[in-house]
Amino acid sequence: MKKYTVLAFLLVGLSYFSQAQTTRKGNQETAIIKVPTVQCQECKERIEKYLGHEEGILKVNVDPKKKVATVTYLYAKTNVENVKAMIANVGYDADDVTAEPDAYKRLPTCCKKPEDGGGHEKH
Repeated sequence: MKKYTVLAFLLVGLSYFSQAQTTRKGNQETAIIKVPTVQCQECKERIEKYLGHEEGILKVNVDPKKKVATVTYLYAKTNVENVKAMIANVGYDADDVTAEPDAYKRLPTCCKKPEDGGGHEKH
């Protein structure tokens, strides 16, 4: 029985750390979300612009080199799962949330995954 308890804690811990990292300060929360399909400056600008218009989002910074998005939001208005869904709705993968297929199809070629012929142009 003790082995199962240890295994359960281990699995919960691994699933927690494989997802976005969040920190809370006052009424704000900041999440660091992996965006592995971000290719260039245009990808960065597209995500930052889209999220910047969403209710509860205070600050967005996408780092194409590190392939992470740092998003600060009011946790009373939204949450990390909603933020990941917003990124997916723009056409990009966000942690464990896959890009919305129609939005991905609308991305410029340079913003698509290399296996789909993207990522070759430099901006």
